[in-house]
Amino acid sequence: MKLVTTLYRQFQHLVHEVAKFGLVGLLGLVVDLPIYNWLVFNNPLVLADSGEGMLHHKPLTAKLISTTVATVATYFGNRYWTWRHRERSGLRREYVLFFVLNGIGLLIAAGCLAFSRYVLDLHTWLSDNIAANFVGLGLGTLFRFWSYRKFVFREEIALDEVEHTLAPDSPAELDPDTGDLPTVR
Repeated sequence: MKLVTTLYRQFQHLVHEVAKFGLVGLLGLVVDLPIYNWLVFNNPLVLADSGEGMLHHKPLTAKLISTTVATVATYFGNRYWTWRHRERSGLRREYVLFFVLNGIGLLIAAGCLAFSRYVLDLHTWLSDNIAANFVGLGLGTLFRFWSYRKFVFREEIALDEVEHTLAPDSPAELDPDTGDLPTVR
């Protein structure tokens, strides 16, 4: 038990980030799933295959639309809750990077969906949701967590690192009589 406690303390910060990222991801899933299933199967409740939606024959387009809408929600959840303690490098930079990296995550999910649809020839609501929203989303989520931490919401520089990088290599000594820095002539 002591080993578990020690490991938890060592990785507590990471565990909290993973938990928050997971909750924000669930919010994204709650947005993504109904939109995708409504567009493809005319059923936003994800209960069964209830027919053909307006993009039934274009599941990759439907996935692009549903993921894009979910990305907007997850950006704000991640920026202002999951990684609120990290360095702010500007909304434009973060948002563009977030969307680019999320696009790569989308390609992972879309690749799984395309494999299921066009290689395995599976066209049911269950196969689509397993391929895109379980396997694809799972793999994409691993990529997103790593890449968001690394590139979008970067770690803040510790205060002692800032002081060390700003301090001169050989500090000037104070004048012992006045306590001031020496005058340069």
